[in-house]
Amino acid sequence: MQEFPMTDVLVVAHHERTDAIELVRSIAPWLAERGHRLFVSEEDAKALDLTDCDRADDLLVPGLALSIGGDGTMLRAVRRVATLGTPVIGVNVGALGYLTQVEPPALIASLDRYFSGKATIEERMMLAVERVGGEASLALNEVVVEKSEAGHTVHLLVTIDGADFTTYAADGLIVATPTGSTAYSLSARGPIVSPSHRAILVTPVSPHMLFDRSLVLGPDESIEIEVLGHRNAELTIDGGHIARLVPGDVIRCTASETRARFVRFGASPFHQILKAKFGLSDR
Repeated sequence: MQEFPMTDVLVVAHHERTDAIELVRSIAPWLAERGHRLFVSEEDAKALDLTDCDRADDLLVPGLALSIGGDGTMLRAVRRVATLGTPVIGVNVGALGYLTQVEPPALIASLDRYFSGKATIEERMMLAVERVGGEASLALNEVVVEKSEAGHTVHLLVTIDGADFTTYAADGLIVATPTGSTAYSLSARGPIVSPSHRAILVTPVSPHMLFDRSLVLGPDESIEIEVLGHRNAELTIDGGHIARLVPGDVIRCTASETRARFVRFGASPFHQILKAKFGLSDR
């Protein structure tokens, strides 16, 4: 295991949980005593009233990111640092916490283990998302193209590796990573896939057609979704609204070369995490 030297630490925290604020304030002196500088974004500093922390800017390349919240906070932290190759420690002060591993009482001990080299880095596949002719982004969990109007379906043509597959009449379509298989895709009855895999999942949401199954595609396949008909659609990435789509707009999804990097302490088998989160019994 690698021992990590003095480093800049970026904290991304849930804005509405007082325990998240308390944790940030409790670790600041511990980090400072060991020569590490703690940074927060201007947005987080204002929301959490953290007036005594250094502000992070676009030039900061942190050696470590701390996500203090639930899975939504973890997604925000990953989006901030994934392209920098920065590893993320997830501290769970949320409700479910599939992506987080550390509980608040163990945070200081976990930081000590990390800086002592007693941790491993787990890499997760991400999606490269492009609005054809427009902006590009990254997704750790999923990309969703869904209806704009209640009570109506949206018509979406799916193309795989340049060949038309089918047109979905549905409330929406989810393109997910294995990590995202336990998020929105799961609620749409998509398959659960171990995050150690590299695959692309395509799952319709409330399809109004006979074909209602998910597809599990290879990581080298390219998926395009074109909005058809006369109704608009909405583009959402990792739970955040990105844009309104109009008929003719095309979204392209491929496996990204960028990977999310999670700090792990000891073994955490995915099937055991799944068992605990769902409260499954042994028999």
